[in-house]
Amino acid sequence: MEIKEASIQDFDLIWPIFHEVAKAGETYAFRTDTSKEEALNIWVKTPRKTYIALDDGEVIGTYYLKTNHAGPGGHVCNCGYMVAASASGKGVATAMCKHSQTMAKEFGYKAMQFNFVASTNEGAIRLWHKLGYNTVGKLPNAFNHPAKGFVDALVMYKWL
Repeated sequence: MEIKEASIQDFDLIWPIFHEVAKAGETYAFRTDTSKEEALNIWVKTPRKTYIALDDGEVIGTYYLKTNHAGPGGHVCNCGYMVAASASGKGVATAMCKHSQTMAKEFGYKAMQFNFVASTNEGAIRLWHKLGYNTVGKLPNAFNHPAKGFVDALVMYKWL
């Protein structure tokens, strides 16, 4: 697997993954009908950098890295990760998270925060804990899961 910086031209390769994940409504607080144009802004244009994970030239995952808050909080970054369903369980999220931590340090960030992790996203929570993130907050019933109803959203944090 190779992870490389994505460009706006790569978005057509990212879109199927974004669309699949957003439409499911199970892990991100994006509208399930997020348009391609909106997704481009969310995932590529707004973040500081966007990356893609490739396997034999096929995009199997993607993540963005951005400053979480400006000013006195500017040393903390935020990332979002998406993996194609066909690549689930193959270590793609682990590789991207490790890569994102390296890139965050290179950009001068001191910490990484995940702002809104659905408590039902157990695989991601397990992975983030394994990689040294702590759950530092819980937002009761903040995420409306399509099958499980209102569930908690977690705030996770790691000093890099």
